[in-house]
Amino acid sequence: MTDEKYDGNERELEVLRKKIDEADEKIVSLLARRMELVSRIVNIKKKHHLPVYHPAREEDLISARRRQGRRASLDPDFIEELYRTILRQSRVEQTGQMREKGVKPGAVVLIVGGYGEMGRYFEACFCRAGYHVRLMGRNDRERAEELCKDADLAIVSVPIEKTTQIVSALAPHLPENTVLADITSIKQEPLDTMLKVHKGPVIGLHPLFGPTTSSLDKQIVVATPGRNQEACQWVLDQFIAWGAVVVTSSAEEHDDIMAVVQSLRHFATFAFGQFLEQKKVPIARTLEFSSPIYRLELGMVGRLFAQDAAMYAEIIFASERRRELLKSYIHNIYKNLDMVEKGDRERFISEFNKIAEWFGPFGEQAIRESSYLIDKLIERF
Repeated sequence: MTDEKYDGNERELEVLRKKIDEADEKIVSLLARRMELVSRIVNIKKKHHLPVYHPAREEDLISARRRQGRRASLDPDFIEELYRTILRQSRVEQTGQMREKGVKPGAVVLIVGGYGEMGRYFEACFCRAGYHVRLMGRNDRERAEELCKDADLAIVSVPIEKTTQIVSALAPHLPENTVLADITSIKQEPLDTMLKVHKGPVIGLHPLFGPTTSSLDKQIVVATPGRNQEACQWVLDQFIAWGAVVVTSSAEEHDDIMAVVQSLRHFATFAFGQFLEQKKVPIARTLEFSSPIYRLELGMVGRLFAQDAAMYAEIIFASERRRELLKSYIHNIYKNLDMVEKGDRERFISEFNKIAEWFGPFGEQAIRESSYLIDKLIERF
């Protein structure tokens, strides 16, 4: 290429780059304008106690932008990913502002076990929203009458094995109109105890997030109704105002599902990590040979062991029902020993196909969702 042609190409590139910079500046300005409009929406939602997350609105918006992108000869998947990021930031912004909105401002919230990590987390949430928060710890038993006086909501946030005992000791000091709730990961026994010892409104809660959660945007809170749902509704409305999604369930259904979602899943992860440790598998070296899906799976194992052992022991072995499920899981794995010893490929394929049929359409959904996560992992690492 001659110097003259080279200089001409460079000048053309410089002009185009400048136009790209101008387009980028307009995009950022439009995003800023969009966030201004979001702030105005937040003010309306605060005033009328409307939820942050509006699934139908978001999906309609995504569909419209995909169509627009296709008309503009843009990859609709790229447009969807871009707008899901924008919508996520919009929700985070909204929930950040809605944290300061109290559904029942000025109400008295008592958090029993309030000096623990989850207790402190909810203390911050309710304080920001204008509630009067009181904390009760193990050394406050003599002050129980004082701390319970005029309480609108009492949340029991203590280890699972202590919940029923604490609830029974607390209830005689509570006003009859106090909403009594627990936040343990099992619901049947605590709910039965609360209904037995407290005559007022009762509701079981299970926040499916931890104290390091920065935003309640789309975080799940399971609610198991106990007594006088109408009197408890403001508590659920407060979680919704903070951006959470409330899922209502019976205590029995909750405990059956959570035995799989929490106990079985965590134990299976523990067992895999235990085997890797016993075999002294060189983790760092395996990552050099690994596919993104292996890295993702190993990341979930490493995530477990980077956290508190006592917390997971409490969750995994929380009830006899959960322990029975784990025993069944271990026995089921043992049934595969003969297949492995014989290298029985036909049996494996038969079992595989039967299970795939049972999973049904979820298999395709799982591929889409995991592929998205893998793509994000590749971008990051």
